[in-house]
Amino acid sequence: MIYLQSLVKKMTARELVLCGLFTALTAIGAFIRIPVPVVPFTLQFLFTMLAGILLGGRLGSLSVAIYVLLGLIGLPVFTEGGGPAYIFQPTFGYLIGFIIASWVTGQIANTAGARPSFKRLLAADFAGMAIVYALGLLYCYFISNFYLGKVVSVWMVFLYGFILAAPGDAALCILAAAIGKKILPMIR
Repeated sequence: MIYLQSLVKKMTARELVLCGLFTALTAIGAFIRIPVPVVPFTLQFLFTMLAGILLGGRLGSLSVAIYVLLGLIGLPVFTEGGGPAYIFQPTFGYLIGFIIASWVTGQIANTAGARPSFKRLLAADFAGMAIVYALGLLYCYFISNFYLGKVVSVWMVFLYGFILAAPGDAALCILAAAIGKKILPMIR
């Protein structure tokens, strides 16, 4: 908490507004659902990748971390509600992944200078996607099998948590890179 306070004190008004904007966009993205069979598809991933690209690693991950904290204190900002018990949802690992992925995406995207290429932004997004899925799948498997007592095979977690969901998120990576390429020069 003290670290968060010292971080906020060092932020400019512009950075605070942008950070708050992406916190809100991520929350809104949880409720923008694109109807696909079996796996819920939302725009949270798009906004977490854009937060990293447009705000950089530090502020992008901060905006996503604030989103997760708001959900954990009880605000219904997650796809299935909110509250501290959400930690025991099989999908909570994806939320942890969003925080780390936003930081990594921002670091990769913004190391090339003021105008990163589309390829760099796309690579940053795919690196973030790999982190989200790695943490999400591992968390889902372990929380389901060892805490919730639901026996779920590795194959089932991989099928529902990756194979069915990844194509949509890959398309969002392309969209985030395209949006980032257009907006990044304006934000700086």
